[in-house]
Amino acid sequence: MDNFGRCFAFTLSAEGGFSDNAADPGNWTGGAIGRGERRGTKFGISAAAYPLLDIAALSEGDAEAIYRRDYWARLHGDEIALPLALVGFDAAVNAGVRRAVMWLQQAAGQDADGALGPASLAALNDGNAVSLAREALARRLDFYARLPAWANFGLGWSRRIICLAGEIMT
Repeated sequence: MDNFGRCFAFTLSAEGGFSDNAADPGNWTGGAIGRGERRGTKFGISAAAYPLLDIAALSEGDAEAIYRRDYWARLHGDEIALPLALVGFDAAVNAGVRRAVMWLQQAAGQDADGALGPASLAALNDGNAVSLAREALARRLDFYARLPAWANFGLGWSRRIICLAGEIMT
């Protein structure tokens, strides 16, 4: 399995199928609880990010194409080591590309501007990929723990990050 396939498989299993939990801002086309239509999330593709998409009818193949185009390519997934690509990709799907890039940049000691340019890529590729991936995961967990939604989703986010930590070691 190639790196994208491995990352896609992990994130797809973490995201699961269709969900329309009213407490999840991602399930609303307006990106906030009660704002817009509640169209849900499927395979991690949210109504907030794709308000015009028929989420319920989304196929796994559709999700794969979106993941490759809108997340993997923007993270330069083919240009960074697998542990970093996995951690960054999953974070991008769960929290947005900009935030995921910021966690990777912070882990590598770079200015966290959310744009993965040549300096950040070089810093990621010059460092210890497992150590950098662990640091990015710690920063992700710290960020989530500060969110108002932590009470509703924190345990699930924590489990996901623990699973990711296990994955980067294999």
